[in-house]
Amino acid sequence: MAKDWTPSSWRAKPVLQMPDYPDPAALAETERRLASYPPLVFAGEARKLTRSLAEVANGRAFLLQGGDCAESFAEHGADNIRDFFRAFLQMAIVLTFAGAQPVVKIGRIAGQFAKPRSSDNETKDSHTLPSYRGDIINGIEFDAASRIPNPERQIMAYRQSAATLNLLRAFAQGGYANLDNVHQWMLGFVAGSPEADRYRALADKISETMAFMRAIGIDAENHPSLRETDFFTSHEALLLGYEEAMTRVDSTSGDWYATSGHMIWIGDRTRQLDHAHVEFCRGIKNPLGLKCGPTSQPDDLLRLIDRLNPENKAGRLTLITRFGHERVEECLPKLIRAVEREGRKVVWSCDPMHGNTITLNHYKTRPFERILAEVQAFFDVHAAEGTHPGGIHIEMTGKDVTECTGGARPILAEDLSDRYHTHCDPRLNANQALELAFLVAELLKKDHAADAGKRAQAAG
Repeated sequence: MAKDWTPSSWRAKPVLQMPDYPDPAALAETERRLASYPPLVFAGEARKLTRSLAEVANGRAFLLQGGDCAESFAEHGADNIRDFFRAFLQMAIVLTFAGAQPVVKIGRIAGQFAKPRSSDNETKDSHTLPSYRGDIINGIEFDAASRIPNPERQIMAYRQSAATLNLLRAFAQGGYANLDNVHQWMLGFVAGSPEADRYRALADKISETMAFMRAIGIDAENHPSLRETDFFTSHEALLLGYEEAMTRVDSTSGDWYATSGHMIWIGDRTRQLDHAHVEFCRGIKNPLGLKCGPTSQPDDLLRLIDRLNPENKAGRLTLITRFGHERVEECLPKLIRAVEREGRKVVWSCDPMHGNTITLNHYKTRPFERILAEVQAFFDVHAAEGTHPGGIHIEMTGKDVTECTGGARPILAEDLSDRYHTHCDPRLNANQALELAFLVAELLKKDHAADAGKRAQAAG
């Protein structure tokens, strides 16, 4: 166990982005009840994810992390979960084939309920109320009663997470993830895309490969890996009382694990070295994420890495960069050089969403071309530095929403009001998400070819 750490030691530290509950006794009772509930995930699953992420850190796999900006109670339904999972698997097969590497699949789901806010209050028509902080804390409706933090919402979030996890495990292990199914879903996108020729070439290669595998007797019936997949969950560990209540000792190792999700991350607003969120996360054994924004400085980042991963264990820590498309080349190289110079083992992942938010027609949106530009710059910088572009971290949905502009089937500013359903930040719709996967696939192929060239040159 980390030195001088307990699941509650964060309470002695300064804390940001935490709600002010009006009834501390009710909050304490809710946390006591949660502490008696069964874990949502298990320590062995978290250890398996750490091993998979170690492969990413060592350049032998790629990370796909994505899902809702903030899950909601109102949109919890089997169809929404199925549609997300289907779009996510389509992205994964494209990336797996192009990169010739395993893809580690982590959803922002079954726990992504709390959201940091830039302001404690929100004003509409001269009326000011506490900001909406996610369904686990308060309601999105703009009225005084809804915006009061209510601890009972934590119980609702736990139950929704449990139900969501149950369905995801069934999808991942029960045949829904069969490679043939996923490929057929993808072909529907290719056929209807304005850039069909571009995508069909890759889809045809996947078809040829699968036909060959069937011809030599490799199919889903005799190879479970073709009909099952590993799928993990993640969320931002923002509401620390909830996280503490869900933190348990693993009976096999004696280590502490946050059982609210397989991986949790620290946001860009709560990564202060001496504050509560870093204090909590340093003591649990789950794989961790750390958001790195434009204000991240090399020396500060190294101190955070050493606090969160003192054993320098590959797979323990993923650095999720979120700069904005115009600032990647300014901000990323100095961080990579510092980490490489000190020999720190990390996964580098690109969040191209949060630094590219603008407002059009009174709607928050993210232009697709800016998202692509940040991903492209991320790959370019890693190519120049000789490091592995380990993954992408995106906000997406399986639904046909109109929240991010652009894409091959373009969404215009005037289209945003058609199906703008997000409770917080704009998400890629299913078509945009798959289009992004095809474009990342091209970058992965280039990266893979460059690595092969380096190995050949070294061998010669």
